Amino acid sequence: MAGRNLSRLLTKTPVSRVPSVSIITRSNSSWEPKDKVTHTGQIFETDDKRLVRFVDRPKEVNDRWAINLIDEVPPMPTEARIVCCNGGGGPLGHPKVYINLDKPGNHACGYCGLRFTKEDHH
Repeated sequence: MAGRNLSRLLTKTPVSRVPSVSIITRSNSSWEPKDKVTHTGQIFETDDKRLVRFVDRPKEVNDRWAINLIDEVPPMPTEARIVCCNGGGGPLGHPKVYINLDKPGNHACGYCGLRFTKEDHH
């Protein structure tokens, strides 16, 4: 309905009286928050409604992921065929796990990610 009234108004108005409107856009800034990728790979689409909570404040994501920190620890060499990993022991550790080192290469603990390797003593 409003479209018809507007078109009737514009057809009756001479072209010289219609004010020119310039559209100004800012290409270097945006109100949309920047979405950081988390360690689990979580990222939202740009039109996702859940991004509203990050409009006035940044999304706090820890850039030091645990898997990257564990990769910095070198593998522990041992001469035994089977090693035990308890994640540090005590209440801060994980259940005791026995890891077979018969195959060559590094072997990681399934809980904490620490790596073990067997040194040949020949």
